[in-house]
Amino acid sequence: MLTLTRLTLKDLPPDERPRERLYKHGADVLKISELLAIIIRHGSKEKTALEVSEDLLNRFSGNLNRIARATVRELTCHGIGQAKAAQLIAAFELGKRLSSFSESEKPSINSPEDAARLLMSEMRYYKKEVFKVLLLDTKNRLIKIETISSGILDASLVHPREVFYSAIQEMASSLILVHNHPSGNISPSAQDIEITKNMLQAGKIMNIEVVDHIIIGDGRFLSLKEKKFI
Repeated sequence: MLTLTRLTLKDLPPDERPRERLYKHGADVLKISELLAIIIRHGSKEKTALEVSEDLLNRFSGNLNRIARATVRELTCHGIGQAKAAQLIAAFELGKRLSSFSESEKPSINSPEDAARLLMSEMRYYKKEVFKVLLLDTKNRLIKIETISSGILDASLVHPREVFYSAIQEMASSLILVHNHPSGNISPSAQDIEITKNMLQAGKIMNIEVVDHIIIGDGRFLSLKEKKFI
């Protein structure tokens, strides 16, 4: 009777094992499938972790962005259970957060590009609309990023009191509104424009300037200030 043996990366020649290649050459020379294999660690009874990683890439048409946006359920397949799927999601999330912040100094936000760059790597992958506020000091340095709402944006749900409560608590001099369009279409909706007008009016009363409202799509953004809505 033939007994199936669980294949591991140790069954590969040393110069083909992703972890050993990382030790010897550094992570930047590894292929995406090799990096995924190091996170996945173990394969199935039929395939090594490297083969499982290659299958995963093929399932998402080689698109790493789609893998980074996938849920546990979407990642789970033969060779990748819920625990491994969670490890992958955690790894991608750490990458997103690392690319968004610098601990050495508070980033200055002097243009729509600065604001979009700060949040693009995170918000472009959201599957529902999320409304955030960048709170700035008198020198346009970031004080804090506050999440105001998550879900379908509605002018009645995104209320100035939530936005300006945080701004007052943090003694912000100005703020930038930011939300995403999961569809990738960055054209402002009627709701987006109404929310912007409400915040501008509230900002004048509070003496806290609303500098801009940024809409983030998949790798693209739109500034309502540049489009003359502010």
